[in-house]
Amino acid sequence: MTGLMPLRRAVVSTVAVAVVWEVVGRLQLIASGAFPSLTAILTRLWRDRADYPPHLAATVEAAAIGFVAGNIVAITCALVFSRSRVAERLLRGVGLTLFAVPLIAVVPVLLIAFSGSTPQIVLAAMAVYYPTMVSTLAGLSRVDPRLVDVVRATGGSEADVFRFVRLRSALPSVLSGLRVAAPAALLGTLLAEFGGGARWGLGSYLLASLARADPPRLWGIGLVATAVAALAYALFSLLGARASRGLAGATTGAVVIGGPGGSTEPLVRRVAWGLASGAVVLGLWTLILRLLALSPVVARSPWGVLQYLFTGERGALARSRLLHALAQTLPISLLGLACGLLAAFLLAVLFSLRPQLGRAVLPFALLSQTMPLPALTPLLVLVFGRSTLVMVMVTISVTFFPSFVTILQGFSEAPAGPLAVVRAYGGGQISSLRYVAVPHAVPYLLTAARLAAPRALLGVMIAEYLATGTGLGNLLNDSRGRLEYGMIWTVSAVAVLVAVSITGAVSMAERWVWRRHGLSGRARSAEPLTTVIADHPPTARPASLSPPTSTPPQGEPACATGAPSKSPSS
Repeated sequence: MTGLMPLRRAVVSTVAVAVVWEVVGRLQLIASGAFPSLTAILTRLWRDRADYPPHLAATVEAAAIGFVAGNIVAITCALVFSRSRVAERLLRGVGLTLFAVPLIAVVPVLLIAFSGSTPQIVLAAMAVYYPTMVSTLAGLSRVDPRLVDVVRATGGSEADVFRFVRLRSALPSVLSGLRVAAPAALLGTLLAEFGGGARWGLGSYLLASLARADPPRLWGIGLVATAVAALAYALFSLLGARASRGLAGATTGAVVIGGPGGSTEPLVRRVAWGLASGAVVLGLWTLILRLLALSPVVARSPWGVLQYLFTGERGALARSRLLHALAQTLPISLLGLACGLLAAFLLAVLFSLRPQLGRAVLPFALLSQTMPLPALTPLLVLVFGRSTLVMVMVTISVTFFPSFVTILQGFSEAPAGPLAVVRAYGGGQISSLRYVAVPHAVPYLLTAARLAAPRALLGVMIAEYLATGTGLGNLLNDSRGRLEYGMIWTVSAVAVLVAVSITGAVSMAERWVWRRHGLSGRARSAEPLTTVIADHPPTARPASLSPPTSTPPQGEPACATGAPSKSPSS
């Protein structure tokens, strides 16, 4: 009976949302009909059913090819990195760039370099590389040391350990990465379809429908895209759950979200490795352009971008336009990031204090995670207009769910000893949150910020590109229309540089906070897991913050976690 409770709650929540949606849509309570009723959307979807097969087939085909290609590269790189620390450090900049790059920024570049469906495939492959690579590398490193000892005790070599232990233990983590990568592949494909003007594809269909003033059709296309992403996510979730049960003995079972932690390596050596990794990124950029044999008028190398921006005839005007656009994009990105983190924190607190209510909200939060941004943005424009609010809403939608899961993990791993101290002094759940769980979750909050920062910039640029006509996104779109190839490459490079810089700044603060909390060693061992785990629900207890009823540990004073010397009120 208890096993049916989550399903029952999900059904009740879905029915309640459907009823509210229908009433609000029929009465036109939002945006004068721009938010149609659910029955109107389904009716329009049925009338347009003949339009969907070719568009759906084109999108799914490109996304599937990119998904397979990107994951093959990601898993291969993870295997190499697990065997070679030097290769991992040299190519770390490539992984960070692919993690931080706003995908919309490279769409015009791919359209310059490739034709046909290749841009969709390449962008889908780029979108899936990082989560799969990180999760695979984490799985290869998270093994039960007893199994390693058994293989070695029976005469096995390191190759045998890798084959019989590490590869088997990595399977659940690989499937977890694929679960995150599946919706990401669809996102990349839709973005390329939006910018490429292809005849077939859900992105092209949605773009062609924007000018028809038909909200039910737009909502129908958005729901179909979301359904495809959700089905892919659910498929790999199911496979991952089965693999985890079948191979439970091969892994340690402990899932920890951590930060980058502290490093005992000298600063000079770390800087040298960072410069070498950056040089590899620039070298790959130059090498790819040479292999594609693109005209220097169309394709710009790193040196060509610098020449365009600083020594070209229109360099001053280019810098002025770029700085003006950046001044519009960056504040909104930071505001949206802050709002997303705040929403994630409040939802985590709600989930901790009222788990049943939190579980009722969680499926819809997960749904927002799978809805592709190119499908979501036009729908928000219909409801809220072409305003700053749309950019903030888009940014919140792409940042709050990974942040919520990360912060909730911090709550759920609050140490039991200090919680018991607070309870011994008469404190309740609110006091436990205030004095133990929230302080313990501060490093996790910064981890959430690091993971969400590139998403925030991506969300704002997509909204600018598709809707508001401002900022870097609009400059990118305008430059593509004017065939200003120098500006296209410059905006793309600057967008990547800004995203990497924000991520690096947050990462530095994160390292400092993790060291202050005395968790640098733990964080360092958990570093590969942070991105992947932040994209799907944790397996730990739901932060009920109810400590054991046993006597508080000796020698652990209340002041160790900020608990007061007097009885706190709950």
